[in-house]
Amino acid sequence: MGMNGSTMLEPLRQGLPPIDPAAVSTAASCALPARYEAVREARQFTGRTLTQWNLSERFDDVALVVSELVTNALRHALPSDTPRDEEAPVRLHLMHWTSRLVCAVRDPSRQNPVARETEEDCAAESGRGLLLVESFADSWGWHPLAGALNGKVVWALFRLPTD
Repeated sequence: MGMNGSTMLEPLRQGLPPIDPAAVSTAASCALPARYEAVREARQFTGRTLTQWNLSERFDDVALVVSELVTNALRHALPSDTPRDEEAPVRLHLMHWTSRLVCAVRDPSRQNPVARETEEDCAAESGRGLLLVESFADSWGWHPLAGALNGKVVWALFRLPTD
């Protein structure tokens, strides 16, 4: 897993809520393999990155959302014939502005994410990930990627207190 500059993240900024361009921006990104262990790796990456950005107090909420977004990408967005040792079909991007933090997960599917209705099956052991994302993030959304990039990005935004 490595960190990449914000140049690579420019396509991800399309479709996100407007952000003041004058605000300072930092970004980090990591590639995630097609294995469920990638969820743990994503949480660890998130913890290290938030610590570097002095945002450790947001770790619990952000890590929960990252876990759900990565799990959804691995479970629903990879073709069924994707080898589980494929190097990096999913990418996690973290972007920090003065008053906002965005977690974005890029995957190869163009299928839109759908949150289940709460009444659908309250006893189900899975299927409520996007409801958790909606509960813990200030907003979330998704958009298809264009150009040379295939797939989509699912993002969650956290508002940060300004001093």
